[in-house]
Amino acid sequence: MKTVLIVENEKVIRQGIRAMMQRCGVPIEMIMECGNGEMALEILQSQKVDVMFTEICLPKMTGIELVQKIKDLPDKPIVVAISGYADFSYAVEMLRMGARDFFLKPLEYQKICDIMKQLEQEIAQTRENSRTSKRLGHQQLKYLMLNEKITEEELNIMQSEYESEFALHAYYVYALSQRERKKPAEEQYIYLHNVEGYDVYLVSDKNAGMLLKNELAREYVGVSLQHSGIRELRMAYQEAVAARQQAFCTNRRICSSAEQKKKIPETLYGQGQKLLGEEARIQRVQLLGTDKAEELVKAWNGLFYAVRNEWITPTEFIRCMEEFWKEIRKIYRNVVTGEEENMKRLSDYYSFPTLAVWQTEFIEWLLGLQERINSQYDGSRNQQKIKRAIEYIRKNYDKDLNMAVVSNYISMNYSLFSCLFKEYTGSNFVYFLKNIRMEEAKKLLTKTDLRIVEISVKVGYENEKHFMKTFKAACGVSPSEYRKNVQMQNSPLGDKSGE
Repeated sequence: MKTVLIVENEKVIRQGIRAMMQRCGVPIEMIMECGNGEMALEILQSQKVDVMFTEICLPKMTGIELVQKIKDLPDKPIVVAISGYADFSYAVEMLRMGARDFFLKPLEYQKICDIMKQLEQEIAQTRENSRTSKRLGHQQLKYLMLNEKITEEELNIMQSEYESEFALHAYYVYALSQRERKKPAEEQYIYLHNVEGYDVYLVSDKNAGMLLKNELAREYVGVSLQHSGIRELRMAYQEAVAARQQAFCTNRRICSSAEQKKKIPETLYGQGQKLLGEEARIQRVQLLGTDKAEELVKAWNGLFYAVRNEWITPTEFIRCMEEFWKEIRKIYRNVVTGEEENMKRLSDYYSFPTLAVWQTEFIEWLLGLQERINSQYDGSRNQQKIKRAIEYIRKNYDKDLNMAVVSNYISMNYSLFSCLFKEYTGSNFVYFLKNIRMEEAKKLLTKTDLRIVEISVKVGYENEKHFMKTFKAACGVSPSEYRKNVQMQNSPLGDKSGE
């Protein structure tokens, strides 16, 4: 129980009732006292009171008159009447006016305890029912905002059940980015969390300034025109969302549907449409596959400049971006495979406060993507160059080859070639070339009668002794011994089991 008001002209009795309430075991946040009916009425008109204990015979205004005057309050308290006179007519009149119970003085502690516990249960149940009703009502309001085709019957039902409950006679709708927020005081605003990715407030003209000063002090907001009734709620919501999108694109904190639309000259509108055209769209995608980072940023910033200055509408901007995401998933699918989470976050445009904030993160992500694309492209291109180098070595192993000659042939930096060649072949350049030459020397020794000196020249060694030394180190025998062994194995008397 939040608030109890004791209305009694005798201070000692008021304090006695207070003491009994404090000992009865019912938690009460605040107990207020006053000594006459007029003061009690002022209190009840200025704040919500759960329970009021009132004497019937009061100065300035009787308890019966007090109950009569508060019957039309939106939040009238539960009334318990007390009196020092056993006049049955007083009790009947108070009960007829809506009092819950009637007690004669002197008040008994047990009766106070019993009625307070009973009222606490009733108030708790009423509040729970109210919360349930409001939750259902909020769901219905969301449903009305998001559905275009609602039957007249549904509208009539919602109108009768919720229009008065939610005070929708004159209101504005505020739309802003969805996030976890503290719920506002229910009597001040209607707060709907996560309506298609937006948080929505319904607020009266009287409370609008308070909302902007408190809950929305640092938020980026779209505001509808003023509307009345539940039938206009969908229109109000759409206006607020459109205004929020406009606020995002133009980097404004608050944008209202009441603001006059900016008139865009035909020439500037044409420039905006050109930036949305296929040629500009393809250019922005293709620049990703180049090392022209400056041109890439310039192309995108040109688009964002047009959006910010309203040459391009929010709807056109979103459509343009959706085409971009679709295109890069198709063209650079191998690169963006691990980027889905970032792309999803960047696709939630209005979760960012403004286009400027989103643009900074998008450009940073875009340049990172360009770097990965170029890195992957360079890797593929370098691999092709190493293959060309190997092909060149196999065709020219008999010439005076070295790593500088081959790296120049494929136009690659010497150090980079050395690193990539070993990575691709598993061997350094010298050993790779030597192995090719030795394999070719074995073939010539086996299949020809050429002299050793001639074979030496044919496999790229001008110095016969160098060739013989290298061959023996690689094969374990000299070239002549290798030839002799092969001839022995191939003769009719040779042992071929070792082949």
